Amino acid sequence: MHNIQHKLTQVLARIRLAAMQADRNPEKITLLAVSKKKTEQQVLAAYAAGQRHFGENYLQEAQAKIAAITQPDICWHFIGAIQSNKCRAIAANFSWVHSVNSLKVAQKLSQYRVQTLPPLNICLQVNIDREQSKAGIFPEQAASLATAVSQLPNLCLRGLMAIPSASPAQQCPFVRMAELFANLKNNAQLANMDTLSMGMSSDLEQAITAGANLVRIGTAIFGERS
Repeated sequence: MHNIQHKLTQVLARIRLAAMQADRNPEKITLLAVSKKKTEQQVLAAYAAGQRHFGENYLQEAQAKIAAITQPDICWHFIGAIQSNKCRAIAANFSWVHSVNSLKVAQKLSQYRVQTLPPLNICLQVNIDREQSKAGIFPEQAASLATAVSQLPNLCLRGLMAIPSASPAQQCPFVRMAELFANLKNNAQLANMDTLSMGMSSDLEQAITAGANLVRIGTAIFGERS
């Protein structure tokens, strides 16, 4: 568990260095620790080291952790594929959902979000490289979906999420995502969008240089998944 704390410190140092080299404020970049397939004890070790934001891909696994780890200041993000029949439980258990890629899913999350809870923070998943193996809307679909989602009750549209290709055939996908994000924010209805979620263990520096302000890091903190 001490190793997790050490690795977390290393990741934070990487974030700080990348931000400073890009002339950005490191304090404005959120580290999301991806804890899928990790134990409650591993999550608590990262929590003890100061980590507060955790990302989960699998609903049933996440629900068990959320029930067991009751610290009031922990923030759970759902970052996995969303099935319609899971929307009620996702809306009830998480503060953020990063993987919304249809109006139908957004409507269900809005419908099931209990009004006594704060609005559910939403990021739209963009398939920036148009890869058949990845979920997400295409860039040209982002504006219309963002406008529609921004009008739903019980949701707060916060930004965009992407998992860019490791070997982009075109211009850097991180840069293209940053440009898409900036263009959407020019729409007065979407001006409150503040989150660009991209970058993982192997490429967080590239993502931060392009403009990411939330990076999703699993392996570099917790080690390889078994």
